[in-house]
Amino acid sequence: MTESALRLGTRRSKLAMAQSGQVARAVRQLTGRPVELVEITTYGDTSREHLAQIGGTGVFVAALRESLVRGEVDFAVHSLKDLPTTQPDDLLLAAVPLREDPRDVLVARDGLTFDRLPAGARVGTGSPRRMAQLNAYARAHHTHIQTVPIRGNIDTRIGYVRSGELDAVVLAAAGLNRIGMTDEATDFLSVDFVLPAPGQGALAIECTADNVRLAALLAQLDDPATRAAVTAERSLLAALEAGCSAPVGALADLLGDGQDVTEMRLRGVVGTTDGSTLVQLSTTGPVPTSHGDAIALGRELASEMLAKGAAGLMGERAH
Repeated sequence: MTESALRLGTRRSKLAMAQSGQVARAVRQLTGRPVELVEITTYGDTSREHLAQIGGTGVFVAALRESLVRGEVDFAVHSLKDLPTTQPDDLLLAAVPLREDPRDVLVARDGLTFDRLPAGARVGTGSPRRMAQLNAYARAHHTHIQTVPIRGNIDTRIGYVRSGELDAVVLAAAGLNRIGMTDEATDFLSVDFVLPAPGQGALAIECTADNVRLAALLAQLDDPATRAAVTAERSLLAALEAGCSAPVGALADLLGDGQDVTEMRLRGVVGTTDGSTLVQLSTTGPVPTSHGDAIALGRELASEMLAKGAAGLMGERAH
């Protein structure tokens, strides 16, 4: 007798469906069982308000989690940067697969790079984090851009550029890569000038904590280095008491030569959205050998950032 299909809960957007499709294929290969995508609409998908107004944290994941708890789906796939930093006791983060490119990209008219944008260029983004860093970079280089808050899926955002309404938009490289639209990028923004959102480029595969058999299967998709990095980044975010719509950037990466990785570096930034003030710091420590080590690295950097005045820069916090 063949086993029944596993039900994978996913948002309906093209990007979410692509991400979930990748995970579904991997789970089929692991288990030999069919995987059925169950499309779920979240509040973040239907609300037309900007994320900072609707609270940001969890608006794209709550409906998926509710379906998990009710037993309507067996597991769910999220963009990890959308997950609140507090994990519910009844749900398990079963796997964090190998991370995609964490960088942000520019999609601009006429193939322009960021440095070639004209003074006064209108640059669209839905992220206070991006606004803060883009405006700070422009100020440092004695130019002026106008950051414009936008919502919508990838096609909608790129459409603002094609229609001439905006000169450029900033998106996550991972999203473009996953839906085969990397060619749309006109500039890959170095993490030295724009740190990504904590967890950007990573996926989170979640199931109920009591589904021990499924959790063990999904755990085979986990990438330990990615999990350690995003744990440190999210620990920083949690210690700053900031939601995922706050202007916080973070990136942890492994340092070393080739196979000889010796340290993890964690960089963090908090800023005002006009770019007038940034607190940007980094810390380096041994490669975390436990969940607790990664959390400690994030908390250490958050403590240093708070001492430098980070709390006063976050403005409206998401709760």
